[in-house]
Amino acid sequence: MKTTLAIAALAVAAMAQAAQAQDVAAGEQSFKKCFPCHSIGEGAKNKVGPELNGLDGRHSGSAAGYSYSDANKNSGIVWSEAAFKDYIKDPRAKIPGTKMIFPGIKNETEVGNLWAYLKQFGPDGKKK
Repeated sequence: MKTTLAIAALAVAAMAQAAQAQDVAAGEQSFKKCFPCHSIGEGAKNKVGPELNGLDGRHSGSAAGYSYSDANKNSGIVWSEAAFKDYIKDPRAKIPGTKMIFPGIKNETEVGNLWAYLKQFGPDGKKK
């Protein structure tokens, strides 16, 4: 009986972990919300917003050639999964004074998928 319960518990835990796995393809679809202002990948250029290559580990306000607000340059944020997830829910609340006009993405699964898509691009725009 204990063995059966233990196996069942492990199966439930495995299914929960699989459900939380990030989906890069879904993140690419979600990026369509970002694409009007941002680009990513080889040949990405700054648009209304900065290009997003090499975002993981990059300091906020540091993409070459982009004119950031002082609020963004001085935010002290180093982009990571946690920082991105907090920011993208409500960019103006996270960095008051940012130029980014975006209502945010509240769905945690969508945000996780979007981060999985973004973090795969290195500073040169190539997939890691």
